[in-house]
Amino acid sequence: MNQIEIKGDVMRRPKRIPSELPVLVTDDMVVFPGIITPLAVKDDVDIKIFNDVLSGDVKMLAMSLKKKIVQGQSELLEPNEIGCAVTVLKMLRIPDGTLRLLIQGVNRIKLERTYLHETGYLVAKVKRIKSKLKKGLRLDALYRNVQDEFGDAIDEAPYLPYEMKIALLNIDDPGALADFVAANLNIRSQERQDILSTIDVETRLSKIQGMVNRELQLLKLGSKIQSEVTGTIEKSQREYFLREQLRAIKKELGEDDEGSELRELKDRIQKLDAPDYVQKAAEKETDKLSRISPSSAEYSVSHTYLEWLLDIPWNISSDHQIEIATARKILDGDHYGLEDVKERILEYLAVRKLRGEGRGSIICFVGPPGVGKTSIGKSIARAMGRKFVRMSLGGLRDEAEVRGHRRTYIGALPGRIIQNIKRAGTNNPVFMLDEIDKLGSDFRGDPSSAMLEVLDPEQNNSFQDNYLELDFDLSKVMFITTANYLETIPPPLRDRMEIIKLPGYVTPEKVQIARKYLVPRQIKENGLKAGQLSFTARGLEQIAVYYTREAGVRTLERVIGKVCRKVAIEISEGSTEKISITLKNYTKYLGAHKVMPLGADKISCVGIANGLAWTQVGGVMLYIEAISMSGKGQIKITGQLGDVMKESADIAMSYLREHADGFGIAEDYFKTHDFHIHIPEGATPKDGPSAGVTLTTAMVSLFTNRVVRHDVAMTGEITLHGKVLPIGGLREKSVAAARAEMKIVICPEGNRSDLEEVPQIVKDKLQFRFVRSLDEVLDIALLPAINNSLKESKQVA
Repeated sequence: MNQIEIKGDVMRRPKRIPSELPVLVTDDMVVFPGIITPLAVKDDVDIKIFNDVLSGDVKMLAMSLKKKIVQGQSELLEPNEIGCAVTVLKMLRIPDGTLRLLIQGVNRIKLERTYLHETGYLVAKVKRIKSKLKKGLRLDALYRNVQDEFGDAIDEAPYLPYEMKIALLNIDDPGALADFVAANLNIRSQERQDILSTIDVETRLSKIQGMVNRELQLLKLGSKIQSEVTGTIEKSQREYFLREQLRAIKKELGEDDEGSELRELKDRIQKLDAPDYVQKAAEKETDKLSRISPSSAEYSVSHTYLEWLLDIPWNISSDHQIEIATARKILDGDHYGLEDVKERILEYLAVRKLRGEGRGSIICFVGPPGVGKTSIGKSIARAMGRKFVRMSLGGLRDEAEVRGHRRTYIGALPGRIIQNIKRAGTNNPVFMLDEIDKLGSDFRGDPSSAMLEVLDPEQNNSFQDNYLELDFDLSKVMFITTANYLETIPPPLRDRMEIIKLPGYVTPEKVQIARKYLVPRQIKENGLKAGQLSFTARGLEQIAVYYTREAGVRTLERVIGKVCRKVAIEISEGSTEKISITLKNYTKYLGAHKVMPLGADKISCVGIANGLAWTQVGGVMLYIEAISMSGKGQIKITGQLGDVMKESADIAMSYLREHADGFGIAEDYFKTHDFHIHIPEGATPKDGPSAGVTLTTAMVSLFTNRVVRHDVAMTGEITLHGKVLPIGGLREKSVAAARAEMKIVICPEGNRSDLEEVPQIVKDKLQFRFVRSLDEVLDIALLPAINNSLKESKQVA
């Protein structure tokens, strides 16, 4: 064992301080007068200082804290001007060369001048500093406050021994008290140096009081936090032990619910028909669940996640076989008319049958409300022998509704795509996304962007829900979307779908639909029997014409339901007669006519032309009126028209003024008359260029006094040179013309190819005349002039 050399003993404090002392510069140690402090020295220069000090007569040196001085761009480390003269009480020399010393502060000193000694360490000329003491009540108060608060700090602080409190009570000198507290308080070295450098005792006590108060507050707060943490830990430990005891008791009684629950989950995982990566994820989550306390919130999150993994039909598919003949029979049985639509659906099913379960296109049914878009989707599911699920997208604004939420959120769930797949129980249902044109977006994201992956056959085979964080194959799902109009669907999303347009119904189709589907359903829903109420074809026709104005049949079904409720009252009051709704008695149950049917005013007039317009709910008739009066050549246009339609009126006027001679119009007519153009139903906004032909025809009729035929409807964009340009929505517009009992429809030559999309029942009722120029339109639509007076306006039946 190595021998430790002990040299020196407790020395008496010298009576005087030499004028020059070796200087020990420290990094973080500040020694105060009268305070005994242990010190370890390892640096060769510092060891040299102590060896020289202990070998001399006066075993004393100066200690000073380092301070940084910036000179130019370099930093220098120099001793502080105020330090403490210390004497060495004891020294232990360790075999590794380290010195362990016990030193005691003697007095504050000022380092007036320092120089480097030939031995390699600093020597300073020092001057003893005497503290300034001015007695008074403030000093006494500070003394007591520091003594009391530091005593409280000793009670709170684990790093301060209780014996220090006894030493504190025995200090009667205010300056010594401040030095004692500063030496033992947990403060920074610079704060200790500040106390050492403060010569005035009252100021020194005031500074140390603030430091003691701060430390006391920190100690109390730390003690409070520690007690709270300890209480929580003790509560958790107590709950853990109680839970373990309860588990042991249940195990003895054979009621180990938690164990049985985990065993049940593991058994389900073994039987799970899913890809390997799903199996591994479920097993990993089960292992994690077994290590979580059932009372923990994380247990519920993990358990819910496992339930979703096990309930989703990863590899469960419907057994189905597409039979085209069966599909045709189902479609014909469920829907009247729509022959083109049915044929396109059968083509789609035939291709899918030949290709198998490969990637197919996404169908989008576009049409006005009430034409049967959703019911066609159900019929397709029946024809294919698959489950049918429907998801409404109207007003959806949160992307998480499609992709789900992350599991880190409270109450997180998968998106509605996965939820509906789970509800269907198979991974290949017919999935209808209803009202895709009404998707919204806000600060929570853009659902239409999330739908891009869902509806892309090239990438939806690896759809990843945010909650599951596992790939799910959506390529086996047959997606069908519906929309009222295409304009609001983002182009990238619209590009992923095959558009199938459903036109509105004409009156004969509505009558047949009502007889086959609407009347039987309403009779059943209103508690009647088939033999108690019937509708004749003429009665249904009158109801459809005078009580509804729509492209679909929803309002018609509500009106039929109203009749059924009226009949239900009569039967409830005791009537036993079978009631038939005919041409003579339908107003008894429905009251006066609610709708004036379009085209009912079968009178040919001057200055009134029949146009056709497309709306979000189908095609409608558009009546345009024009009159002239004495004035200054001003034009007034009313009917809440858009800018494009107003421009069409300006084009028509410019064309007429250019060709005034050809129409026999006087040169000064445009200067001596004002003109008013009006389109009825002024509360409804209208816009678009397709009314250009109708506007021009009405104005030519007015200026030439030629009558416009009442049974002719027209559509087309007009140019300044009288050319007729193609328009959109011919199918919907022609249906509206047939519904209004028109005989001739004038269309641009560029729309001849669109005639294939017009239903055959409409073609049978209308005569389509395709034109290239306005002259052809006027030859068809205008009757010969009644007379040459532009001021007369006559009507012919």
